[in-house]
Amino acid sequence: MEEYIVQMKNISKEFPGVKALDDVQLNLKKGEVLAFLGENGAGKSTLMKILSGIYQKDTGEIIVDGQVIEHMNPAKARELGIAIIHQELNMCSHLTVAENIFLGREKTKSGVLSEKEMRKEAKKVLNRLKIDIDPDTLVGDLAVSKQQMVEIGKALSVNARILIMDEPTSALTSAEIDELFRIINQLKSEGCGIIYISHRLEELKHITDRVIVLRDGKYIDTKEFEGLSMDEVVSLMVGREIKNKFPRVECQKGDKILEIKNLNAGKMVRNINLELYKGEIVGIAGLMGAGRTETTRAIFGVDPKDSGEIILEGQPVTIHKPEDAIRAGIVLAPEDRKKDGLCTKLSVGDNIALPNLDIICNKAGVINSKKQEQMVEKAVKDLQIKLANDNVDAGSLSGGNQQKIVVGKWLARDSKVVIFDEPTRGIDVAAKVEIYNLMNALKKNGIGVLFVSSEMPEVMGISDRIIIMCDGRITGELNTSEATQEQILKYATKFEDKSGENKGESENGN
Repeated sequence: MEEYIVQMKNISKEFPGVKALDDVQLNLKKGEVLAFLGENGAGKSTLMKILSGIYQKDTGEIIVDGQVIEHMNPAKARELGIAIIHQELNMCSHLTVAENIFLGREKTKSGVLSEKEMRKEAKKVLNRLKIDIDPDTLVGDLAVSKQQMVEIGKALSVNARILIMDEPTSALTSAEIDELFRIINQLKSEGCGIIYISHRLEELKHITDRVIVLRDGKYIDTKEFEGLSMDEVVSLMVGREIKNKFPRVECQKGDKILEIKNLNAGKMVRNINLELYKGEIVGIAGLMGAGRTETTRAIFGVDPKDSGEIILEGQPVTIHKPEDAIRAGIVLAPEDRKKDGLCTKLSVGDNIALPNLDIICNKAGVINSKKQEQMVEKAVKDLQIKLANDNVDAGSLSGGNQQKIVVGKWLARDSKVVIFDEPTRGIDVAAKVEIYNLMNALKKNGIGVLFVSSEMPEVMGISDRIIIMCDGRITGELNTSEATQEQILKYATKFEDKSGENKGESENGN
């Protein structure tokens, strides 16, 4: 008989108006990576919250090391060696690495906090993972990838044997992903069982032993990964074959709608010049730290501009803050949807209505409830947002549905330019196609679309033109018909010559 360290049998969970899980099962072996797949809203997060004790199951059994656990809670899960690393890292940026690792379990000596002991133990944990981080470093000073390593270290410090990783690579570079995979394979060799949630299916081949798939809250299948094609995986997830993962449409390019001239903002937006036409999608590619997000924030008025012009439909516009951009007809779906794009404690309806109060309020400033209801209904229907009703908190929805709400609130306006920053990060294959179709619909309606993406196949598949950035500058521009990943990468590593020699070649081997 197979040795399972975790078995979840016939698990069901219902929330008001929604059956989140219906008779679901999951088995995890010691020393394996089990890829946990499904569309947004399939029930993955709910099942993991039940396993980690955050939610209580309605029916079913949880068995750990052959022992039936009647009442799972976070303390019990921790005692059993179950740890979860969330997509949004739960770190205290003002505390040190050692203090974060032992937060809530601080080491004391004679009733006094022992920073020396915590530092010593934190160093042991980090050394075990071959991670070179000073335990005295403030977490807020670390890159996201290093913060994630600290989270893994924190899990291991409580002797976690069952590790749940939720979209761990969504904000990492290729080199950082390789380092994460090294650590995952090391943990596998030490007997740790890992449940790995990801929508980046191409990653699975590097670490995965088996795949489990949920769809609409139901268990679909568990398969050995070896010999399984990506098309089969996608078909299991969505219940149908997705033949065109990048449904780009051809449109007649219209007049110039947006022109950015000599835009400078801080150190990461340097002399940016770009043009956008009606009915056109322009992708902005580049490596992390290239200045792509900073450029979108400067255009939208989030960050102050040092110099430069923004010209909309042939007329200069002054944008000092986001309200100016929105009023002019330029809107942004930001990279961090939870932090910058949503009020997670407000309802879906309130999130969609909030930036549109000027449309749904009368002259006395009173909200017209009927207008608001119609606006929300239209956004939910047009974007196929899955929810029980529009009164549920936006924070309770899946990542894909949250992204749709961020986009949906702008569709009620007469927007001329829509900027997307990493619009498909952390959402599944089918939801990605829906976002692409939305971008295509905007394009067909004569709206100019700018979008930032770290996924080169996505940029090449959806864009009409591709602008590439490096080191805060635009270093290249390609028509989609002529673009290759190699060409994009060449421009993306074209660092400025600051030392009298070709820094891009010396540092990147190009």
